[in-house]
Amino acid sequence: MGNPEASRGRREQRRGPVVRRHGQMQAGTTDQHLLDTRGTADWVHEDPFRVLRIQSEFVEGFGALAELPPAISVFGSARTKPGSPDYEAGVAIGRGLVEAGFAVITGGGPGAMEAANKGAMEAGGISVGLGIELPFEQGLNPYVNLGVDFRYFFVRKTMFVKYASGFVVLPGGLGTLDELFEALTLVQTKKVTRFPIVLFGTDYWRGLLDWLEHTLVDQGKVSAADLQLFHVTDDVEEAIGLVTKEAGT
Repeated sequence: MGNPEASRGRREQRRGPVVRRHGQMQAGTTDQHLLDTRGTADWVHEDPFRVLRIQSEFVEGFGALAELPPAISVFGSARTKPGSPDYEAGVAIGRGLVEAGFAVITGGGPGAMEAANKGAMEAGGISVGLGIELPFEQGLNPYVNLGVDFRYFFVRKTMFVKYASGFVVLPGGLGTLDELFEALTLVQTKKVTRFPIVLFGTDYWRGLLDWLEHTLVDQGKVSAADLQLFHVTDDVEEAIGLVTKEAGT
């Protein structure tokens, strides 16, 4: 039948599942590029190699967290000051969750995250920190006794949900809101089930709740039933009770 490559006049190039034609064809073969030690190191910054890094992060995260007991993720601002009411609430929540039989997962940073990790560690529990590579390096706080650092936010966010049975959300900023709305979307779309979400601090969250009710619901962007996807409280014991009871223990 002849050489198909020749019959196409070199207008098509196949590399595994990838087909390149016309101006997208590349010189050489994949094996040549692999074995050519004279090439540059630019390939470590290209998308195909990033896929391997992403895969390795999932593997490392799954491996580190697979044997966790039931856990609750606690979110809140990295700017929360030690000794402040929000910080002390975080410590109490971390302690209470461990006493209820749960591990505590945070982003591993300072502020409210540190507070929850502190309460968990001081109660003798598993205190998990899932760190993230940022331009302003913070490192894991000293109260983490099981830590994993990630390059990619979306990998880290998967770990927060996969290995947690619920969320407690302390006052926080954009990162906290990102995690909150991610969780609400997953529950609303039934990607996760039996996943309680508790917002701590009624004064802090009041503006958001008013906007949800009087803008999103009133304009039909969400249903009134969506406001039942979460609870709001100022009471530490109530927060722990809500998130642990609905988590199924």
